[in-house]
Amino acid sequence: MNQPVEILPAAPEPAGRTCGCGGHDEADPVLDVRTIPHAIRHAAVFGAFDAIAPGGSLVIVAPHAPLPLLAQLAERAPVDVEHLVEGPEAWHVRVTRRAGA
Repeated sequence: MNQPVEILPAAPEPAGRTCGCGGHDEADPVLDVRTIPHAIRHAAVFGAFDAIAPGGSLVIVAPHAPLPLLAQLAERAPVDVEHLVEGPEAWHVRVTRRAGA
């Protein structure tokens, strides 16, 4: 039952920009950070944002206006920000990674 393991220098690139699972997202992904422990909240958003391709968007749902977080994202890559809902119980913000940046 032993099978040899092939070690690749890098992860293989998926064919046709799909993950191979057979599914795909129709709309912008939504990350509700209200359910994420505060100690790791920004790190979770950074991970999700880094997975967004240039020209793509991520909608963040936060318990308050996420101004410091938006500034940190803008330091990572050029972004456009659109406030969809501004409180009082939740803020919904669409962050788009600029294409060609």
